[in-house]
Amino acid sequence: MKRIVCLGGGPAGLYSAILFAKALPRARIEVVERNRPDDTFGWGVVFSDKTMAGFRHLDPESHDAITGSFHHWDDIDVHFRGTLTRSGGHGFCGIERKRLLNILQQRAADLGVHHTFEQEVESEAPWADADLVVAADGVNSRLRTRHADVFRPDIDVRKCRYIWLGTTQKFPAFTFAFEQTRHGWFQIHAYQFSRELSTVIVETREETWLAHGLDRFDTAQSIAFCERLFASYLGGHALMSNARHLRGSAWLNFNRVLCQRWHTGNLVLIGDAAHTAHFGIGSGTKLAMEDAASLVHHVARATDVPGGLASYQAERSLEALKLQNAARNRMEWFENVARYVHLPPWQFAYSLLTGSQRIGHDNLRVRDAAYVGRVERQLAHDAGLEAPRPPMFLPLRLRGLQLENRVVVSPMAQYKAVDGLPGDWHLVHYGARATGGAGLVFTEMTCVSPEGRITPGCTGLWNEAQRDAWARIVRFVHAESRAKLCLQLGHSGRKGSTQLGWQQADHPLPAGNWPTMSASAIPWIEGVSPPPRAMTRADMDRVRDEFVHAARLGAEAGFDMLELHMAHGYLLASFLSPLTNRRTDEYGGDVAARLRYPLEVLRAVRAAWPADRPLSVRLSAADWAPGGLAEQDLVAIGCALRDAGADLLDVSTGQTVPHQKPVYGRMWQTPFSDLLRSAVGLPTIAVGNIFEADHVNTIVAAGRADLCALARPHLADPSWTLRAAAAQGHAAQHWPEPYLSGRAQLVRNLERAAQAGPV
Repeated sequence: MKRIVCLGGGPAGLYSAILFAKALPRARIEVVERNRPDDTFGWGVVFSDKTMAGFRHLDPESHDAITGSFHHWDDIDVHFRGTLTRSGGHGFCGIERKRLLNILQQRAADLGVHHTFEQEVESEAPWADADLVVAADGVNSRLRTRHADVFRPDIDVRKCRYIWLGTTQKFPAFTFAFEQTRHGWFQIHAYQFSRELSTVIVETREETWLAHGLDRFDTAQSIAFCERLFASYLGGHALMSNARHLRGSAWLNFNRVLCQRWHTGNLVLIGDAAHTAHFGIGSGTKLAMEDAASLVHHVARATDVPGGLASYQAERSLEALKLQNAARNRMEWFENVARYVHLPPWQFAYSLLTGSQRIGHDNLRVRDAAYVGRVERQLAHDAGLEAPRPPMFLPLRLRGLQLENRVVVSPMAQYKAVDGLPGDWHLVHYGARATGGAGLVFTEMTCVSPEGRITPGCTGLWNEAQRDAWARIVRFVHAESRAKLCLQLGHSGRKGSTQLGWQQADHPLPAGNWPTMSASAIPWIEGVSPPPRAMTRADMDRVRDEFVHAARLGAEAGFDMLELHMAHGYLLASFLSPLTNRRTDEYGGDVAARLRYPLEVLRAVRAAWPADRPLSVRLSAADWAPGGLAEQDLVAIGCALRDAGADLLDVSTGQTVPHQKPVYGRMWQTPFSDLLRSAVGLPTIAVGNIFEADHVNTIVAAGRADLCALARPHLADPSWTLRAAAAQGHAAQHWPEPYLSGRAQLVRNLERAAQAGPV
């Protein structure tokens, strides 16, 4: 390549130019910037020590100049309700944005980069003869807008307003502080980035901002408001703005940007033009500079520009998505601060620190073991224990039921029953997982009638023979373990009469199908599944009574707990979602009407179930499809279930409609548990890609759920909990006596592995 033009002179464009100049010394590298050399908007830029270590080998000269201008700090301070919580070991460094730009400008000039200032860029047309045009023109990218039909940007305007300010107050740590007003909560993100200056970002919900009339304030009035509100943290120092260039309010909404495509022809997006990550998780500058490194790596070595750009997007879009997922979690934490203010200050701070789900209990222990020790001692104290232990091994009481730990074996369909009757397979399956150490073991969805089965292989509980078969399993679990057994009752609804899970799942049986019913006559898979009949009042009476009969049989079998399945598009769930309930009678319409029949079943079952045994409800908290369950309706459902007698909410999502589009990731459904636990005030179970002990410890310690359910990890390893206890040195975990010699050897092997260190 002979000519490369970077349109935008921020860190993204400058770092691209520097690395291209090094990789292609014979090429002409240009940077075009709309502002003057010393113009900058914003104050400090934050990097982690780990980030800077990655930049060292790319360009040692700029790395050394940047790190030489850094202000370092190690701690995070969280101020909440008059309490300061400090944790260390985080390894941050900050630099003035203007200083960073000056360093990169000088380094680019030293490498022969041609720099043009004060030139507006409306399109890439003036540089049509360039081999590559890098669009580094920021979050409001004109080039992205010009080619929106190609780049297909998804721009999500978020719920908070923020203002980016500076101050001469020196903060000893990265500081979060929260203040309540008559209209809601405000928070600051503050950090020192030089010997003289600190950044202070003030953030609040849009409705709180409007209620205070801040939309009518000019910059000086907004600064005065923030100075009064956060005076106790400013120590008499003033707040300052360098946003005088803005028209209108200096308060901004964060725009979450993600483009489906990042390049067209010889034009490529980079940094905030392609994607953004909320400032709550760190610096967008870091992400942009890492983009630059990837772009140069792939394009400079490619035999053709389009091929290099495709490789660049393939690599960086995945990394950007991972960071955006974490940033979304942290962003939503700050958007919903009011959700967490009921927590004690120590747990509020822990929830904040782990809010991205990238930093967990183990990572915090590495950073600051003393801090994690304080958290574990507080958790143990609150649980009535004298000595601390890993959070996943805290006991939990629900009505008259005492659980030994917070690990749950999820309901997992086995498809091995004959006429609904559990057999030897089920005895071994549930017995192995119970003796494997979990505190609570769920049955698979056990159906209340033959017509309520999903498949011919599903278990049932509609007769005494099935009761007695289940009682055999319950007796074994109670005799040989400390686990408790929960019976999950359900009715398949429109998703019934299908093939076994390892066959053509969700498709009708080749022969012997039975009729199905649902809230409305909508087939599960259009054109494949036969339409169910819409339930009549007579159907409702019969099914309600079947649930009650099954619950009584379950109590006679000795189950410790009962769960009603109102999730995943099955019969009771079909009433709750507007996607599956199209009824025009008193059981359809608004959320109160859609709740009417599921609540009727719940109340009847609660009355039949022993008063000292808890009752849980499994919910799909989101449908992952347009027009699905709204958040306010979800909270209303949770509150109604609580008032009708539910003791616990088992929070799953989706499987309501086949065209769902979930957003997967580690612990991806836990935020819904977090929401319902806070909004409804009931204990919750978190589910969904929870597969490490660290996940369970973090979720429980942060108060995002009271129990954590694991499915596939327990299929692969029935003794998952025993292994986790040994790995964490939790000797109080019960092991079956015949397995004690195995525990001793496992502990020795783990100790040897720890002493040997990583391979």
